[in-house]
Amino acid sequence: MPETMDEIEERISQLRGRIRQALAAGEGAVVPSLRAELRAAELSWDSALSESDESGPAPLLETLPAGMSLFPVREQVHQVLTVLGVAAAPRLIVATHEALFAGGLVATKLASLRRDEERSFRAAPYSRPYYVCAALTADQLVAVRGLLAISTWPLDRRIMGPLSPRVDFLTAAMRLVRHLQSTGELGPQSIRLLWPFTNNIPGASSPTGEFEPSRLIAAAQAELELHEESDRQQREAAAERARRLSDAEQLFGGEQLKAVRSVTKR
Repeated sequence: MPETMDEIEERISQLRGRIRQALAAGEGAVVPSLRAELRAAELSWDSALSESDESGPAPLLETLPAGMSLFPVREQVHQVLTVLGVAAAPRLIVATHEALFAGGLVATKLASLRRDEERSFRAAPYSRPYYVCAALTADQLVAVRGLLAISTWPLDRRIMGPLSPRVDFLTAAMRLVRHLQSTGELGPQSIRLLWPFTNNIPGASSPTGEFEPSRLIAAAQAELELHEESDRQQREAAAERARRLSDAEQLFGGEQLKAVRSVTKR
């Protein structure tokens, strides 16, 4: 008997949890197969959704206000961060969501999201398949203000060293272009999303002023090769130190900065 959408969603949730647990335990060898299972489950969910759409709109969809998403804010943020693959600020998250997904995402709703996620984690650790968490500074391992990440990412991927903002900017540019190319959604709204990347990466702009996806990818990749190795070493070194923190501090930042401030006030 075919799985229901609820059953598929439960399987997706379980697989995400298993991936997170494997990464936390350092069992990277099993992650590719789990991710393959997850992608297959997500495709099954999409297929089931398409079949549901063919039978007519559900009552909820008929009454849903225009511009409102069926998904909660944390799910919408997770969608965007998965596409970008790097920690991102609310402004980029909102702009990306607007270009790629249905339903409005308001920046003000993201302001308290990380704090809500931290409270949830501390109350019941690992009860969710993932958490929207913080990026951490490489020097003090405290939360980077305004940058959101996903808890299932490897720790070094959430560390921000001196070169990391630029590396992540270049990485996000390439991932966005490739995502839009693969989905066939490289239209005017998506191109507007990519213009800030095009204008801020040397060699990405076309002499004719036309947007050229391959040109942006090539320019971003060329610059990324200059910084990527040094950035990787800095992140990995900081990640080794961060593993001495508690699980909550690894996701939401340590207390070092607060301690320094308290000493300086005395």
